[in-house]
Amino acid sequence: MKIRITAGSVTVEGELFETGCARAVADQLPIVATPDEWGDEFYFTIPVEARLDETAAKNVKVGDIGYWPPGNALAIFFGPTPLSSGSDPVPASAVNLVGRVTGDATALKEAKGSRQIRIERVGA
Repeated sequence: MKIRITAGSVTVEGELFETGCARAVADQLPIVATPDEWGDEFYFTIPVEARLDETAAKNVKVGDIGYWPPGNALAIFFGPTPLSSGSDPVPASAVNLVGRVTGDATALKEAKGSRQIRIERVGA
């Protein structure tokens, strides 16, 4: 499923995968939230409750979108986080990989400090 992520004046395109957790996220779209920041990561609580699944990973890449079960939160990774030792983001703990930014995820660095993030479907 194609999605659009808008934070402040920055908009990037993305996609959600075909997994149970990703479908649960898709069922809640559009999502509008106030994002928290953890390094170059936006995260925010969403109305989805899920456990770690077969996609669970602690190793993520710039552009990955993960669901973080401890916080019922969606996380969008666009650069290093406080746990990173290099350029790859490192989540606080494992996340279910539910999607990815298909455009330039690093553009979200320009949106840091935004009061609102919106994730919506693109097309039908």
